[in-house]
Amino acid sequence: MNLVLCLLSTRRFLTAEQIARIVPGYEHDATDSRAHEAFQRMFERDKAELRELGVPIETGTSSVFDAEPGYRVAPGDYSLPEISLEPDEAAAVGLAVRLWQNAGRQSAGLALAASRGLRKIRAAGVEIAPPHLLGIEPVIAADPALEPLLAAVRTRRVVRFMYAKPREFRAQQRQIQPWGVVCMRGRWYVVGFDVMRGAARAFRLSRIQGEVRTTGPAKAFEPPADLDLASHVGATRPERVESARVKARPGVAAGLRREATHIESGEDGDVLTVPFADVRSFASRLASYGSAVVVLDPPEVRDAVVVRLKALSEVPVS
Repeated sequence: MNLVLCLLSTRRFLTAEQIARIVPGYEHDATDSRAHEAFQRMFERDKAELRELGVPIETGTSSVFDAEPGYRVAPGDYSLPEISLEPDEAAAVGLAVRLWQNAGRQSAGLALAASRGLRKIRAAGVEIAPPHLLGIEPVIAADPALEPLLAAVRTRRVVRFMYAKPREFRAQQRQIQPWGVVCMRGRWYVVGFDVMRGAARAFRLSRIQGEVRTTGPAKAFEPPADLDLASHVGATRPERVESARVKARPGVAAGLRREATHIESGEDGDVLTVPFADVRSFASRLASYGSAVVVLDPPEVRDAVVVRLKALSEVPVS
């Protein structure tokens, strides 16, 4: 920030030596070769970071007699144009901010960035209608992998993560060049080039286990110019839908009852036939009902629910 303010406040091109004398944090003894080299590395790194953020740093000289090039930022190139939003566009911005605010702790960084953006737009005189006046309340389920993947997409860094396919309990390591993240049919997907398999792939974020780790340098790849994230997700093989038989106590599991294709009523409970596509996510959902539901079949769903219930019972209570 100090470097930006310095370069904005001058019409002349400032050399690196002049900037070192002006900007706090760059002070050093120019006669000390090691200190001067450290300053040069820091200065080059800061310039690269600012340019990556979109700050238009110019390089040039103020006079033909200048032997060393200098730097400056033209205020006209740095300032934002006037913000003008139509009512429907302003409403969409308000909904987007509300969406990330509802996403919970796992997207706290995105919620903070959205709130800051909203304040800047309001400061420019654009009125954003509250979501409740529109009669719409956005809902999102944010996966823990969402924020690190978005960061990797911005910096174009390769990522690694453990991924479990449907009906597979053992996750496998994947290494991809993330091109983008998209939400379709209420689920988040990352689309990118699978380095280990040598092809473009789409991965559902809810199936990523553990942390998403970046590897290698930034700007390690370039996404396709004609990239269409939705088409990559849509081209994936449709998920196979199966059914499970679940016994539920009377008056509970209203959500499962709404989805059930068949209900057999009984004195001690009802047997629901519920369709599902992914064992892991379906088992997690069933486990949230606790002892109110019992899985009759298939065995893989029953076993997955038991594993989740055992894991919950081992969590210490503070």
